[in-house]
Amino acid sequence: MTITPTFGSRRHRSMLSPSSGAHSSPPTTPPPHSTLPAYPTTAIPHQYSIYFLGIAHCGYEYGKSYAFLPLLPLTISFLSRTVFAPLVPLIGYRAVLGLSGYVINNVTFVFTAINFYKLSVIILKDSDSALWASILFCFNPALVFYSAIYSESLYALLSIGGIYHLVTGGNSIAVLLLALSTCARYNGVLNAGYFCFQTLHQAYDALAVQVLISGALRCICIFTPFIAFQAYGYYNICLGHSINEMRPWCKARLPLLYNCIQSHYWGVGFLRYFQLKQLPNFLLASPILSLALPSVEEKNSSAVLFSLETVQRSSIARFPGHHNLRQRKHMTRGDPVALPLENDSLAKLGYLTVSCLPFILQLAFMAATAFFVMHVQVATRFLSASPPLYWFASKLMVQRKRWAYLIWAYSAAYILLGSSLFSNFYPFT
Repeated sequence: MTITPTFGSRRHRSMLSPSSGAHSSPPTTPPPHSTLPAYPTTAIPHQYSIYFLGIAHCGYEYGKSYAFLPLLPLTISFLSRTVFAPLVPLIGYRAVLGLSGYVINNVTFVFTAINFYKLSVIILKDSDSALWASILFCFNPALVFYSAIYSESLYALLSIGGIYHLVTGGNSIAVLLLALSTCARYNGVLNAGYFCFQTLHQAYDALAVQVLISGALRCICIFTPFIAFQAYGYYNICLGHSINEMRPWCKARLPLLYNCIQSHYWGVGFLRYFQLKQLPNFLLASPILSLALPSVEEKNSSAVLFSLETVQRSSIARFPGHHNLRQRKHMTRGDPVALPLENDSLAKLGYLTVSCLPFILQLAFMAATAFFVMHVQVATRFLSASPPLYWFASKLMVQRKRWAYLIWAYSAAYILLGSSLFSNFYPFT
């Protein structure tokens, strides 16, 4: 597909398709063997991988590429020009780009699993359930996307790692990681909700104005990469054109590049996917949505809401008030797995603790968005980094319920199915 110049760039020039863009010259002096013909992604040549490699190679050359945030391409480009630079004379620059992408995603997935286990121990207060949840995460239905050159693995590392530091008292590191997650995927802006949740609790225990200002600044930091990239896209696409040449979204009171691209090129919009011909895609997404629904209902029951009012705020698991922040920091310098339980009644509640509430609200919003707005088959990987899915499944596994076997069968089937379909250009999420 060829993108029109007025939308893809502020300069009037012919635009490149994803496949041809991946073979154009890099923005700086190309390495001597950059003319080698192919990326190693020809083995798994899904279009999104080509987008990320094309951006790492050439930058944002056409309008459709602005749907992909720059953190993964920048990381790929940096690694290709530093660590793997000696390989360029042997296999070529383009092959090194692909190799860098695979290494980044597979290494970050390992660290994501470690952080997920530590976070699960803190929230669930049960090492067995945390272990089962982590194992299921390592074999989740969207596993193929965590190994390919997609942004899922990098986003999961930053979001889960940021939340882990948040619940252990490292607010500064948490802000940095969650802000970087917004540079990896657009839904990273939802992670600001964790600081909103923390701020609401701390406002009861300290001077409300100071706490609210601090929480607002942290949320702004998380939103900043999203706003900055929208401004960057507006500068490249909208400025320098006459009114008649501008895309309609450029003239909007609040121009949002991402919404325009999703709607124009992928047909994303509220209920726009509700067509009879899309029924197979709804069936493809039905397992993950069926798992998300009880995950939300189980934790967002009356027990959770009741605990908001009855449990002492000093004992709320890992989203405590300002008054015990110093004590929590002292406790969490060691291994978080060994942290003592703050309240036996909360431990008995298990998954129905108030600390799960922000995770549940985020999962509910994302599941509703995937069902009503997005291409519904994307839900499998879109929700794959949501911890409540694995926490709910681990509960079934610990209790040895029959549904646990179905979850394992679902994960195994989608890993095999996804690996086969994804690597052969067939649609899979």
